[in-house]
Amino acid sequence: MLDDFFTRALVAGIGVALVAGPLGCFIVWRRLAYFGDTLSHAALLGVALAFLLQVDITFAVFVVCALVSLLLLVLQRRGTLSSDALLGLLAHSSLALGLVCLAFMTWVRMDLMGFLFGDILSVSRLDITVIYLGGAAVLGVLAWIWRPLFAATVSVELAEAEGMNPRRANLVFMLLMAGVIAIAMKIVGVLLITALLIIPAATARRLSSGPEQMAALAALAGATAVGAGLYGSLAFDTPSGPSIVVAAMGLFGVSLTPLAGLALWAARRRSDRPEAGADRP
Repeated sequence: MLDDFFTRALVAGIGVALVAGPLGCFIVWRRLAYFGDTLSHAALLGVALAFLLQVDITFAVFVVCALVSLLLLVLQRRGTLSSDALLGLLAHSSLALGLVCLAFMTWVRMDLMGFLFGDILSVSRLDITVIYLGGAAVLGVLAWIWRPLFAATVSVELAEAEGMNPRRANLVFMLLMAGVIAIAMKIVGVLLITALLIIPAATARRLSSGPEQMAALAALAGATAVGAGLYGSLAFDTPSGPSIVVAAMGLFGVSLTPLAGLALWAARRRSDRPEAGADRP
């Protein structure tokens, strides 16, 4: 079944979408889109170091993104610069450093466009194994920290008052983001990872009435975008990674239509309506 390159691409893309959707919800809720951009830019530095040190690319990208996340936390606690300034500094510095490192390594032959925009059609069975095992681990940890992370998203003070540890949840969330970016880099590329995280979550926000429902719909929207983007890429001979993002944007456009809003209103009315006889003894 997985001997066909298109089938492998479809299975791998759906695996990434199922993980990116729930994480993307927290990015939307917390307004951390620029944080996703920062880690995706840092991924290119991880690629450069992987070639330099002759280590696995996914592992190197995860380590670099995790270090950037920790550095961001340290700099935020010092309070010398605002968060958006720190994110801009880290994003562009890591991207420039990665490109400079690659320029010095003249002996390395690499497909830079593939790393920037993804090459999902070249995924192997090993890549699929890494995606699903790593994705299952990410979703498991996310389920474990869901309550304190969501409480901290609503109010840090409230989370602390209830005896939770929002700082630990934030740190774990950043490490999960690093893991997802390392896994997803080969699918949609460094420059399009943030789009796969944000657009399906933004689509689900228009159609959901609760956080858990939004996470499920975001995963479904991402998987649908992967399928539509790959079939569109095959039909129109367009790049696969950007085609997936365009399909995701199309789904978001559909969610803005009055029909989608009417369906959401009807679903909320049904969920709020008491069952027949519920008020009877």
